[in-house]
Amino acid sequence: MERKVLLAIADGLGDRPCEVLGNKTPLEYAKTETLDMLAKNGTTGIMDLYKAGVPVGTDLGHLILFGYGIEDYPGRGPIEAFGKGMELIEGDVAFRCNFATVDDEMHIVDRRAGRIREGTKELAGALNGIVIDGITVLFKEATEHRAVMVLRGENLSSAISDTDPKKEGLRIKTSTAKDDSKEAAFTADLLNKVIVKAHEILKNHPLNIKRIEEGKFSANCIVTRGAGKMPKIKKITEKLKFKACCVAAEDTVLGVANLAGFETIHKSSFTGNIDTNIEEKAKAAVEALKTNDLVVLHYKATDLMGHDNNPQGKVETIEKYDNMLKIVLDLIKEEKLDDVIIALAADHSTPCERKEHSGDPVPVLINGKSIRKDYVEKYDEISCSQGGLNRIKGSDLISILLDYLELTVKQGN
Repeated sequence: MERKVLLAIADGLGDRPCEVLGNKTPLEYAKTETLDMLAKNGTTGIMDLYKAGVPVGTDLGHLILFGYGIEDYPGRGPIEAFGKGMELIEGDVAFRCNFATVDDEMHIVDRRAGRIREGTKELAGALNGIVIDGITVLFKEATEHRAVMVLRGENLSSAISDTDPKKEGLRIKTSTAKDDSKEAAFTADLLNKVIVKAHEILKNHPLNIKRIEEGKFSANCIVTRGAGKMPKIKKITEKLKFKACCVAAEDTVLGVANLAGFETIHKSSFTGNIDTNIEEKAKAAVEALKTNDLVVLHYKATDLMGHDNNPQGKVETIEKYDNMLKIVLDLIKEEKLDDVIIALAADHSTPCERKEHSGDPVPVLINGKSIRKDYVEKYDEISCSQGGLNRIKGSDLISILLDYLELTVKQGN
């Protein structure tokens, strides 16, 4: 059977010593029999996603791990759009949006329209396809009050300001150009017209009339943020001619995977939190190995615990991650997939004390047939710093894995 690679990414895994854990990191403190076994029989190192001391977001961290550079980063808007299954083309400008409630003077009454859950598909459909000044508006509902919007046409720019004031009681902001280009001035003016048009359509929508009758907030407007322009990016799977799949719960990660040309697998039981169904995720990943060269298995809960400053919770999520990897290994053996390289990584560190992403390096590991073994016996930030991979960048890790699949391009003669 041909060689396969499974890359497991524990979101926000890296951390700093926590006093409540005896000055160990959650990964050092946790019981991680499977992770340590993989370390003992493989090669390890630590990794800066971009460069030392520079934090990255989940979107950029995964973009790098999927084979792209920082120069390819299109902004959060396009990635969120890809995450909702929208296929962007070069020149599109995408935004993250909220359905919101405004008064007659366009002041925000509720930024999330009462955290609306029902009917957003119908509301999005009412906005999707409208044309203003020759530009087509593509609109798609996301989770609860969230949505994504794409402007498609000529002479657009992402150098424009947000319309979301991020606080109730304030008027929706007027978008303005961030540079002196004609494109930015045109796009800012266009966005302001879109906001007005959306309000005209939504305030009279039957669903909102019903919500008002029921005493609920009307989702009668939209607010936008995070404009990003889609650059010319070739899907890495097409560029290097291989098949890949991503098993994940989070739209951002699924968006990067779609952008890169990966098949995506998401089920309702994949919650992105500690209650995620690790058995189903493991099964989906191993099944995907049968028809793909590279499979990414994403795990989110570690990042959430770091943001919550919950060291004990992070330990618990790490131990569940360890259990998921044990299920993966058992299924690989059961399915007789003889030549699978297992790689472990993270997209960034999220130290509990900081409650935010940091520039601390993350531990990485590669295990499989014909992989050089170092002398490291534990998978954690300190042990892996002594490993055979040394200190690498995110772009190095994906290059190494693609080279094991014999997909990287030889340089020189």
